[in-house]
Amino acid sequence: MTQVLQAALWGLVAGSALLLGAVVGYGLRVPQKVIATVMAFGAGVLLSAVSFELVGEAYEQAGLAPAAVGTLAGAAAYTAGNMWLARRGARHRKRSGHRQDRAQPSERQQSGSGLALAFGALLDGVPESAVIGVSLLDGGAVSLVTVAAVFISNVPEGLSSSAGMREAGRGKAYVFGVWGAIALASTLSAVLGYTVVGGFSPAVIAAVTAVAAGAILAMIADTMIPEAFEEAHLAIGLVTVSGFLVSFALSHM
Repeated sequence: MTQVLQAALWGLVAGSALLLGAVVGYGLRVPQKVIATVMAFGAGVLLSAVSFELVGEAYEQAGLAPAAVGTLAGAAAYTAGNMWLARRGARHRKRSGHRQDRAQPSERQQSGSGLALAFGALLDGVPESAVIGVSLLDGGAVSLVTVAAVFISNVPEGLSSSAGMREAGRGKAYVFGVWGAIALASTLSAVLGYTVVGGFSPAVIAAVTAVAAGAILAMIADTMIPEAFEEAHLAIGLVTVSGFLVSFALSHM
């Protein structure tokens, strides 16, 4: 199997977790504490992957400056995109809808919010998938830790967000159409991460990796941790650390 196909396959595997989470979140009435707990665990997994697999790799490849600049640039770009989408109804796209003051708006409440939610899901998912393709550049083998981290974190993201979409009155065609499209976009993002970034110098590759890391860190802080804290705040630290340690253990096996 060529490396391009490998990138596509692993990107699809990671992205499909969003669709899996959406099926569960939309079709079942999952208790809020379960959603919050799984979200906290996924946040911990991603935090570990960002630390050891992304920022750590960027630092080893090109030093502190590209790693730091890339991470800040990724966080800034994500924040700017998130602020633009928040004004259009996507502020609470990871929320499951159990709090009316922090619920996703319906199309009747805010016209265009459905499209904003879809773009928000794309904004959250693309950086994660791109680094899967980039990881193939280091020795020709995908980072299974990165794939596992993205997959584990994508399940609660899709679960909570689709539950919120259901509460906002959006139908199955919209919900599963959005997450199916994001799964395909994840596949394409992984392929582009490998094919486009592969032609650059190690310093540029390190910077791109760090950009993705910064975007993921900003996403965790802005969308995952708040939903986790909402219902599991007494145990969120322990659950998040557990996810962190699972990902850390995988990276050292």
